[in-house]
Amino acid sequence: MGAGEIPLEVEALAGPARDRELVARCRGGDTAAFASLVSLHEHMVFNLAARLLGDGEEARDVAQEVFLQVYRRLGRFEGRSSLKTWIYRIVVNQCHNRRRFWHRHGRDREDPLDERLLPPKPPGSRLPGPYEQACAHERARTVQRALLALSFPQRSVLVLREVEGLSCEEVAAALGIPDGTVKSRLSRAREALRQRLFGLLEEGDPS
Repeated sequence: MGAGEIPLEVEALAGPARDRELVARCRGGDTAAFASLVSLHEHMVFNLAARLLGDGEEARDVAQEVFLQVYRRLGRFEGRSSLKTWIYRIVVNQCHNRRRFWHRHGRDREDPLDERLLPPKPPGSRLPGPYEQACAHERARTVQRALLALSFPQRSVLVLREVEGLSCEEVAAALGIPDGTVKSRLSRAREALRQRLFGLLEEGDPS
């Protein structure tokens, strides 16, 4: 079995049961199980970090740090939330630390669009023409700039709820805040984003 390849008896499990089995194996010193755990969650970790930071290279560095933290802390994972929610919390904390590092070193800046943050083209769809590609890129840039202009707490709750699809209860567990705080912060984030995007996206749409 290759590194990252999920054992057949584990692969037959789904979601939380599969994660619990992998965690148990990791705690028993099974390095292949940890490679499988990374393989299962690395895409999610990178995407979340990239959305929160707006920089694919920084997100890749953060993802490596996240899995280092996961490896070190697995022995303290109590299972009160799902493994995925627990990992979300580590990602958000690491991204927050990275933003604070940028601020301390005067690196706060608006990055150009990272192509990896563009939404994927649906399978079987036709290739867009140059004009459509330009419009799609400009819309993505506009949304990215608006998202990155939000405060980090607002951006975090909005990405977890609207992009990652977590419930408000899962967002609360991932961020370590009450449900009511999630809902009020989400409402403010949606309104702030709506105001920043008002009238901008339509201007770039092809007629």
